[in-house]
Amino acid sequence: MNTRMRRAAVAVAATTMAVSLAACGSAKESGDKTSSDSAKKGDDLKIGLLLPENVTARYEKFDKPIIEKKVGELTGGKAEVTYANARQDATLQAQQVDTMITGKVDALIIDAVDAKAIENSVKKAKDAGIPVVAFDRLAEGPIDAYTSFDNEEVGRVQGKALLEALGDAAKPTVVMMNGSITDPNAALFKKGAKSVLDGKVTYGKEYDTKEWKPENANANMEGAITALGKDKIAGVYSANDGMAGGIIQALKSAGLSKLPPVTGQDAELAGVQRIVTGEQFMSVYKPYPQEGIVAAEMAVALAKGEKLDSIATSKVDNAGTKGIATVLVPVVSLTKDNIKETVLKDGIWTLDEICSAKYKAACDAAGLK
Repeated sequence: MNTRMRRAAVAVAATTMAVSLAACGSAKESGDKTSSDSAKKGDDLKIGLLLPENVTARYEKFDKPIIEKKVGELTGGKAEVTYANARQDATLQAQQVDTMITGKVDALIIDAVDAKAIENSVKKAKDAGIPVVAFDRLAEGPIDAYTSFDNEEVGRVQGKALLEALGDAAKPTVVMMNGSITDPNAALFKKGAKSVLDGKVTYGKEYDTKEWKPENANANMEGAITALGKDKIAGVYSANDGMAGGIIQALKSAGLSKLPPVTGQDAELAGVQRIVTGEQFMSVYKPYPQEGIVAAEMAVALAKGEKLDSIATSKVDNAGTKGIATVLVPVVSLTKDNIKETVLKDGIWTLDEICSAKYKAACDAAGLK
């Protein structure tokens, strides 16, 4: 793990809500996956970690090293984390689950490419006696635990920020750039945002952006500009920072002298830098270290056959499973005014990373020195 990740995990673990650590067993691991034998496991565990893609910075830069570090801490460095990235391919992710089942992992942490398509794989894991933690996205199937952010609240935070940026204009025209329909979180972001925006804005164009890809958002935005006219778009709801980059490029290419406010999510470095320059109005900062820490704690506890009562604070249901042990992590609206108190304080990005030579003047103007 690099220095930034160590700082991030330590800082957030120290300053965010406390979550009880799973107790460490002392018995040797048994090859049998029954619940009674799982309870006898020691720290020599094998945890499978499956993440959905490697375009969004968070998965490789934040989630993977944070989860690996926490699993190591919980097991005295004895556990092995087996990692696979699906590169936005649901079929590949299903194959990766099969491989981990064959490899006899003791628990799986899965951030599904497609929450519905992963259901059969989750059932296979369950049949093999392997507990599954749904990470960041609520997967279908008999999952044992779930941790994410309050995704409707993410949308509400984005919607409130967009209204703030739009000011007192009467029902201004906005473009809605939602995420992929294969991601259940995208629907929750949209629901939360519309709960704030409905009746207060006019939806000029709305898109569900295939695979969350910036280039798809860029093409969608070009279509919206052609249909509506570049001067008729008062603001853009973008569900994440990657898409915001594609949207802003389309707006700039259309020759707008002043960009309309654009939202985002994930506090990616490029997104933070666009906020500093004023090209992007806001992002949603989600404390990745806290989410990753909880996922690791859940997986280790389940691998040992322990209950999650001391970790999970609430329950949710998916289409086929009721009462899933759940931890939802709070989020923060990130603007130019609170960069110091959020991503800098938590060590997600350093001042040098944000304020590289290209952005030094903007950083100085924003008081980031």
